[in-house]
Amino acid sequence: MRVLEHGVKLGLAVVTILAGSLAVAGSANAASSPIEACGGGSYHEIDHHDIEGVVTVRLLYNGSTNCVVTWKKNPGAKTPMFAAIAKQDADGGFRNYIEDDGEYTTYAGPVKVNASGVCIDWGGAVTINGTRFNWYSGPSHCG
Repeated sequence: MRVLEHGVKLGLAVVTILAGSLAVAGSANAASSPIEACGGGSYHEIDHHDIEGVVTVRLLYNGSTNCVVTWKKNPGAKTPMFAAIAKQDADGGFRNYIEDDGEYTTYAGPVKVNASGVCIDWGGAVTINGTRFNWYSGPSHCG
């Protein structure tokens, strides 16, 4: 009986430790701003686009890396959101998008690309009452 009691206590201790670790990991991934979501430091916003008054797709840059975050204006309940970015291919097309698509309380992303000397295409989406609203920039921020 004593062995069983000890095993139960040990099991509960392990569960408690794991639950605490998950709680810390979850809050470590939650950013309080688009700059923080992209990694902080020298990132700054260079462009943005509003979608249906619900989210703003934000493009940030740190001198070498472009970062896109689709940021919810009123965080809370999970909402289907999307963030994407691609750099221009040698033939001028955009095929290799880096995407984040899911249900989030605050933001989708970050998605990042190094695109020195070429254009990028960046965008995002939000689903409202079953309708998905997409937006893409088209070739932009070339150079």
